[in-house]
Amino acid sequence: MPRVRVLLLADTHLGTDDPQRPRVERRRRGPDFFAALERALEPARSGRVDLVVHGGDLFNQSRVHASVAQRAYAALIEIADRGVPVFVVPGNHERARLPFPLLVSHPLIRVFDRPRTYLCQVAGLRVSLAGFPFARRVGSAAFRGLLEETRWREADGEVRLLCVHQAFDGATVGVQDYTFRVGEDVIHRDHVPPAFTAVLAGHIHRAQVLDGGWAPPVLYPGATERTSFAEREERKGYLLLSLAEERLVEQRFVELPTRPMEVLLLDPRGRTGAQLRERLRRLLGGLDPEAVVRIDVPGERLPRALGAAAVREIAPASMNVTLRPLDAPRRSRSA
Repeated sequence: MPRVRVLLLADTHLGTDDPQRPRVERRRRGPDFFAALERALEPARSGRVDLVVHGGDLFNQSRVHASVAQRAYAALIEIADRGVPVFVVPGNHERARLPFPLLVSHPLIRVFDRPRTYLCQVAGLRVSLAGFPFARRVGSAAFRGLLEETRWREADGEVRLLCVHQAFDGATVGVQDYTFRVGEDVIHRDHVPPAFTAVLAGHIHRAQVLDGGWAPPVLYPGATERTSFAEREERKGYLLLSLAEERLVEQRFVELPTRPMEVLLLDPRGRTGAQLRERLRRLLGGLDPEAVVRIDVPGERLPRALGAAAVREIAPASMNVTLRPLDAPRRSRSA
């Protein structure tokens, strides 16, 4: 029985903490995100998959430096040059449009820059991939409209895939396990036509498979790297899928290495500046030197003793450390 092997990854968020002209010399997280992308693409690079789908948020924002775009697209072009088709869904961080689109021009790289359907012949099967870029307020009527715009019914695929960057009901996120149920940006799985073999989705950073009922399964590979402290307990990676005619045969999550994330509490009350710095030194000294750390400090502002320069002197150079006053969460400071 012929099967098509698919590599599904999403939410790589390239360009995160990756300034071109940094004003302060400290460890940046940008290389972590590019390293995760390279690791996730290894099955395609070694010929173990027949096609690649990126479920959106390739970049962390809509405006990235040209050098960031070139590095990202070079990784995808390398895969396409090996004869492996690559499909990309623009996500919400890209404002539904990839930056510098001409840089990713390649006959085997297909972008869902509008509602559309691609048909390709791989592994002895006709595979149709319908999709559209991230859309806001995509309630039932809007979703059905976008789906019809793809003209998916006209593609005679033995395997039909829907590629999107959206939230579906039942998806769970965060340390509090928030579950999407209803909302103008939530798609009900029951609205996906059963003719689709599976939905390949990005946008939800926790890897999960939403299955059950008559609707096709919705597969989220999750982000390839931890993008916030809400994800500090989550595994990161990608999905390897095996699909036969009209059915998902197998799905396997492949975990990627990630740096540990830690949240610490440092109470300045009753402590001198020297005591605060010593307490911070002890707290950081008990952590993995590769950790990404957030230090919560009670109060509306950070003590002067915990200035960025002082923290950089205390913390290992291999760490990323952010300080946040608890009563003013928007005033965080990276050291």
